Amino acid sequence: MRYLFEPRLVNDAFGDPTLYIDFRDERRALLFDLGDISVLPPRKLMRLTHIFVTHTHMDHFSGFDQLLRILLGRKSRIVLYGGPEFIAQVEHKLRAYTWNVVQRYEVELVIEVCELGVDGRTQCAQFSSRSQFRREATSAFEVVDDVLHEETTFRVRGRFVDHDVPCLAYAIEEKAQVKVGKDRIAALGLATGSWLRELKHAVLTGAPSETPINVQWQDRHGKHALTRSVSELRHLVLDIVPGRRIGYVTDLRYTEGNLQTLSELLSGVDLLYIESVFLNDDEAHAVRKNHLTALQAGQIARRVGAKAIVPFHFSPRYKERSAALITEAHAAWSGGTASPDGPS
Repeated sequence: MRYLFEPRLVNDAFGDPTLYIDFRDERRALLFDLGDISVLPPRKLMRLTHIFVTHTHMDHFSGFDQLLRILLGRKSRIVLYGGPEFIAQVEHKLRAYTWNVVQRYEVELVIEVCELGVDGRTQCAQFSSRSQFRREATSAFEVVDDVLHEETTFRVRGRFVDHDVPCLAYAIEEKAQVKVGKDRIAALGLATGSWLRELKHAVLTGAPSETPINVQWQDRHGKHALTRSVSELRHLVLDIVPGRRIGYVTDLRYTEGNLQTLSELLSGVDLLYIESVFLNDDEAHAVRKNHLTALQAGQIARRVGAKAIVPFHFSPRYKERSAALITEAHAAWSGGTASPDGPS
């Protein structure tokens, strides 16, 4: 099955937590957390349209300045989501610089910032390079069923977990996948191309049968273009199946409240990225740091019914023992190893 998203951690398991989600059929990407992004080339950063920040500890937000430097004068818009005080924090970042020439850049950069409060209230603001990044209030967004952002093909849900500070856990969901028959495409004398994305979108959104699809492709004979209606192309669709769900969870205590929140947000998730900071032998240290052990991460993954897990955000104290963290997390996930006392 070829999915819409291609997720990967930006850094290794000991580096800053940052998840890059590329779109296979579009020149765009999403980013979850904004820590050290120095390994991402400018072309990857330029693909970003939306960034979802869990909280603003340095290892989750220090990459803002580098991102800004790459986007200035080159990209027109970027949208950031975060928790309490997020708009003010972005504003303070921007006010730390002198902007006496930025308004002259040919390409205007608008940074849209969306903030979710623990009480569910939202607010938004934008900062434009044309106005030297002065703060301008914009319309708040509505959160229904935990959905923070939604488009035709996917949505992003978020809920707060407790890390001694509010921290957002995220679910990234493909709405559906449209399977097409390549043999049927060939039988029509056509070839695959970007037009398939247009057809899939029309089918998923219930577009009228007469909706035109501009079919373009290129092969060894050159470029080709023709127009066909949705009704003429609908038979290419073999099936519509549920899309993949990805969870991103980092920085939280092992408490019953957090487990309940994640169970509701991530039930049955296909792929779970989850912090596994300490070995369970160091559970007391994990409690002091408000983080999970690898065993606890595996138990959470098992409780939510995750089909696959990727442990990450390892403490540097285990630099030569990463396999032990991975083994502990996977054992708890697959075998249901129980904590002696359970969450508090």
